Amino acid sequence: MAKTLQLTFITTEGKQTSLTVDEPKEGLTPSEVEAAMQQIISSGVFHVDGYPLETAKGARIVERTVTELVEA
Repeated sequence: MAKTLQLTFITTEGKQTSLTVDEPKEGLTPSEVEAAMQQIISSGVFHVDGYPLETAKGARIVERTVTELVEA
């Protein structure tokens, strides 16, 4: 089963954007994720249309099952 961690942010312009992390470590706590999201915001590295991330809106783990039918 494939897992991703989806982090959702709001920019200073009010636009919503997401960052996705493949195969996050097991046992993440909400406080760990919130702290990481605040570090991402504080770093100022990510911008959407020239606007930096301003607030953390939410985070979730998404699980999906992938079944290979034909592999080349």
